[in-house]
Amino acid sequence: MKSKSQPVTRLDYCQYLLISQINCTVTNFAEHTEKFSHDAVNRYLAGDQIRPRLVWENVKGQVVQTPGGYVVFDDTVADKNFSFKIELVRRQYSGNAHGIIKGIGVVTCVYVNPSLNQFWIIDFRIYDPDSDGKTKLDHVHDMLTNCVYQKQLLFRTVLMDTWYATKDAMLYIEQLGKVYCCPLKDNRQVDDSGGAAPYRRVDSLDWTEKERKHGKVVKIKGFPKDHKVKLFRVVLSTQRTDYVVTNDLAQDDTQAAQNACGIRWKIEQFHRETKQLTGLEGCQCRKARIVRNHIACAILVWVRLKQVAHETKQTVYQVKHGLLSDYMRQQLKSPAINMVLA
Repeated sequence: MKSKSQPVTRLDYCQYLLISQINCTVTNFAEHTEKFSHDAVNRYLAGDQIRPRLVWENVKGQVVQTPGGYVVFDDTVADKNFSFKIELVRRQYSGNAHGIIKGIGVVTCVYVNPSLNQFWIIDFRIYDPDSDGKTKLDHVHDMLTNCVYQKQLLFRTVLMDTWYATKDAMLYIEQLGKVYCCPLKDNRQVDDSGGAAPYRRVDSLDWTEKERKHGKVVKIKGFPKDHKVKLFRVVLSTQRTDYVVTNDLAQDDTQAAQNACGIRWKIEQFHRETKQLTGLEGCQCRKARIVRNHIACAILVWVRLKQVAHETKQTVYQVKHGLLSDYMRQQLKSPAINMVLA
């Protein structure tokens, strides 16, 4: 009979998320260990308090900083569409689902070194306005402040999605002496006439051939008087055109603006990898503290996967799925079930 009386540690739980391939629930953990009971795992998750700063403490030695670095903000939604009693779950927009779903919002911050084409998760926040009263924009403001004053990161440019491209956020980035590069929503009101004509939707502007290549200077409605930004029309396909804005008025190359904005997809890669490889969405426990700790542990697991992938020159998928290769070799050598034919 199994003796399961040992307490679970943070390392134990992270190790489980690291090696588990499909099922990342507490029940599955307890069923596959001789040492820990289901209650012991629950007690650990309910008793720990993993703060976002722990992620930074684990990753800061890996981050290769550069004055030309990028800080990227976005959010992802841990899908809980079939969960009815899990705390932190609320209806919110999911870019992955292209609609409103029930889930847990996680606002993330990634640092990108463009010369090395590498990126690292450096901060995150759980979206829970019922407990802290903060919007997702508030969390971005807090993390950006932390990047500058606490972490003292070297970076030049802030990248974010249209949702975060608000007047307050953009002006705060300028106040910090940084550059932003972000797409605007199609219905954002701008003026490219120098005040001679009314504001117009950004997607209704006229563009000369020169402006298509080098951008145009505009004023965004609601911004301070005489506050100008550079706007670029980026045609991504016959069905999609983005309007990218930056406070770097010296930027005069549409392709360069598109390339800079494209770096933002590194954070989407992080979201995809954490969901597919760390069990970030897998916890079915109801209590908010347990769910918070589970998400934090999943992010710590990604940090470790990323480190091993870099050291072994593999992708994080190769590192994770390589554990299955070890299982295959062992089973081919000594099968747990022998094949027979009638």
